[in-house]
Amino acid sequence: MSDAIKHECGISVIRLLKPLAYYKEKYGSAFYGVNKMYLMMEKQHNRGQDGAGFASIKLDMNAGERYMSRVRSVQKQPIQDIFDQINDRVNTAFIEHPEYKDDVAAQKKNIPYIGEVLLGHVRYGTFGKNSIESVHPFLRQNNWMHRNLIVAGNFNMTNVYELFDNLVQLGQHPKEMADTVTVMEKIGHFLDDAVAKLYKQIKKEGYNKLETSPLIAERLNLRKILKRAAKNFDGGYTMAGMLGHGDAFVLRDPSGIRPAYFYKDDEIVVVASERPAIQTVFDVPFEEVIELDPGSAIIIKKDGSSSIQKVLEPKERKACSFERIYFSRGSDKEIYQERKELGKLLFPQILEAIDHNIKKTVFSYIPNTAETSFFGMVKEAQNYLNKKKEEQILSIGTKISRKELHDILEVRPRIEKVAIKDAKLRTFITQDSSRDDLVAHVYDISYGSVDKDDNLVIIDDSIVRGTTLKKSILRILDRLSPKKIVVVSSAPQIRYPDCYGIDMAKLEDFAAFRAALALHKDHNTMEEVEKIYQKCVEQVNSNDDEVINYVKDFYAPFTADQISNKIGELLSPKDIKAEVKIIYQTIESLHEACPKNLGDWYFTGNYPTSGGNRVVNRAFINFFEGKNQRAY
Repeated sequence: MSDAIKHECGISVIRLLKPLAYYKEKYGSAFYGVNKMYLMMEKQHNRGQDGAGFASIKLDMNAGERYMSRVRSVQKQPIQDIFDQINDRVNTAFIEHPEYKDDVAAQKKNIPYIGEVLLGHVRYGTFGKNSIESVHPFLRQNNWMHRNLIVAGNFNMTNVYELFDNLVQLGQHPKEMADTVTVMEKIGHFLDDAVAKLYKQIKKEGYNKLETSPLIAERLNLRKILKRAAKNFDGGYTMAGMLGHGDAFVLRDPSGIRPAYFYKDDEIVVVASERPAIQTVFDVPFEEVIELDPGSAIIIKKDGSSSIQKVLEPKERKACSFERIYFSRGSDKEIYQERKELGKLLFPQILEAIDHNIKKTVFSYIPNTAETSFFGMVKEAQNYLNKKKEEQILSIGTKISRKELHDILEVRPRIEKVAIKDAKLRTFITQDSSRDDLVAHVYDISYGSVDKDDNLVIIDDSIVRGTTLKKSILRILDRLSPKKIVVVSSAPQIRYPDCYGIDMAKLEDFAAFRAALALHKDHNTMEEVEKIYQKCVEQVNSNDDEVINYVKDFYAPFTADQISNKIGELLSPKDIKAEVKIIYQTIESLHEACPKNLGDWYFTGNYPTSGGNRVVNRAFINFFEGKNQRAY
């Protein structure tokens, strides 16, 4: 994506089902789980580069022995920093106590981070906060083992204020109004309540205080706790948690907005945000990695038993389509095919834009993540040419000469690597004019890759803001002297904020919104824009089920082609010589390419929860009132 946008986080839970000595004997190290967690986090590094965290729990420790460990980092390479810290602690312990090296029991007792229950998290700072306090996992400590709670997640809640107020009404005093804090405290409140009730019940059965602890662990109903805590959650989430005594869970939202996959055998249970991470790290086939159902939780008890339990009633499945277009690693079997299909389905529009002149067209892509869609686009171009060649050869028949045959077969899509991102370049000067000049050199071109007056087709994952296109890419591509530059987005026009995990919060950031606004001005319909604002204001205090997304009316007067053409006009630098054409994926083709992930609210405004409608209207109010702030 030439316009980098931050997005949702990545999680991983690993539960070792055998004693640590088993892994030492079979795999050569009792740190098997820690090593696997390192790989799981690195394989999901694409989901978060601003911070990372790791936590572990040791089972069956004696009183006074440390059983929970946590380490977090906001360093430039946070995952590496975390595991460097862990390695330093381990190596120091081995140097000071060489006898630990072959003594697994001593390692477990004396060295932090080694454990049977492990939780990892990688994140982007979607709210602009990147202090260590904002990094998952979050820890809620208590002297009662069962009440210790460690939580990490891939989520955003649209109703943070409501959840915060609920906690206040319960008598709590939350330290911060943030969804991470409110979610953890919500779960923590009902955990405390469940433990207290079990303690009283077990005491009534005649057990003494010391005997209650293992029985609480055995009887604790995590499904019930999660059901009570998540009752009013409005958002997209996959949240993971561990309790001090060793229970663990991963809960997915009822619409399946955020992804979650799991695998289990007789040695491990592992859950992650991406299927290929599990496949690669544990060397298991695609079919054995299962998607967690929306509204369900995988619950792993202290005794190692695990089950999938329905926590919330599932709603219409609206799994995030951006996962398929861009966010998830393209190594997933299904995602790889879907991205190729996205490129293929764009070809008819491309063909029209270049007047069917493939001979005089060069095909390329920016950035590297668009390569798979590029393959699909080029394959379809080849299919088109093969049909044309077949028709030509059949029309000539047996009289065709060798030269005629050669000339026909010689025509093929022209593929070039025309743009290269300079990963080392940093825009370190803050003054606008100087910074813009640096931005213009973030990409470089392959000189001689395009002949003068050729068409140049460039495919991108999506065009969000268009800033990099205008300030850098189009100017650089124009140096190749093409007749026409066709920029193709494998995603449809992004028109609405995402409030479920992606850092797309303000309407005026979107190229599509700015284009529609320009069209309203061109058509002298700004009074309609004010009417939309008034409708949004009027329903600020409405019940959630009554809130309507009135921002749809902002786009309604214009066709998708009109908006695309206006985007091309707005993003074209004034001094550019080539004609610029912008092409976006259609909604219909998106759904055809990604049939299992129909969450498309950022394209269509069809939010899967009522909180989404409230957020988009608030975003429009902020725009109209000139408030440069988030809508959630």
